[in-house]
Amino acid sequence: MNKIKTAVIGVGYLGKFHAQKYANLENSQLIAVVDASQMTASEIAKQYSVEALTDYRQLLGKVDAVSIAAPTSLHHQIAKDFLNHGTHVLIEKPITVTVEQADELLALARQKDLLIQVGFLERFNAAVLELDKVLTKPLFIESHRLAPFNPRATDVNVVLDLMIHDIDIILNIVKSELKSISASGAPVLTNSTDIVNARLEFENGCVANVTASRVSMKNERKMRLFQQDSCVTIDFQNRALNLYQKGEECDENGIPKIIANEQTFDNNDALQTEIIAFLNSIETQSPTLVTGEDGRRALDTAIKISQLLSE
Repeated sequence: MNKIKTAVIGVGYLGKFHAQKYANLENSQLIAVVDASQMTASEIAKQYSVEALTDYRQLLGKVDAVSIAAPTSLHHQIAKDFLNHGTHVLIEKPITVTVEQADELLALARQKDLLIQVGFLERFNAAVLELDKVLTKPLFIESHRLAPFNPRATDVNVVLDLMIHDIDIILNIVKSELKSISASGAPVLTNSTDIVNARLEFENGCVANVTASRVSMKNERKMRLFQQDSCVTIDFQNRALNLYQKGEECDENGIPKIIANEQTFDNNDALQTEIIAFLNSIETQSPTLVTGEDGRRALDTAIKISQLLSE
């Protein structure tokens, strides 16, 4: 088997796990890791006996695929350089800082016949991968993504940090154009918005009520989806997918009985599943599960919510 030559750009908190997956997959040959910190790059490179670099440009034209886990402000230039040199890219969310930057990358990828996959990890959650089997046409969606404060991601507001995961999932599920957006939020521990509630109304009538907080006392990642005669709940954290359906029989009060089908999935490695899918798309020349267009659409919606918060 001809292995895919890979590298990871940015091996901080998340990027180091990308390097681990590439190093352990049979169809991947991890060539190098890159980080602005020579110490960080050397530490990770030593674990996998690969080259440690501080300048990603030394890899241009030398690898087939890269994960870009550098700060968001650097995504556009790094991805552009690799695409120009014939390399497929997996870009951590959000895809870029602006929609215009995302459009430029998408056009370049099409021109070069290359893949862009966006790192929305929740799409590879075992419960989410099973969602299509129970979902028909959602009419109302409610999601909560709550987390304790973490200074690591304060370069962006909570919409781009956390809520964008649920935005991506909802846009992928509803498959309808947005009709209107309303939002409210507040800064609590940083100078940008730390807690947000947004209401998304779609052309097909579906409404999504989305809440994200990075100043919570607990971690919670849940979504409820209501459709005709049933409700679907997802607990991302515990990989649980539950379907509650209206039964044909009624109780003594004439209220329809609810039939519950509750599933909990084994602890799948979502990041490994994501990277396997990326490499498989390269090998089979097939579209990625989370496309650059998906990343662009989620970014556009997140920016519109953020603009409403600053008005």
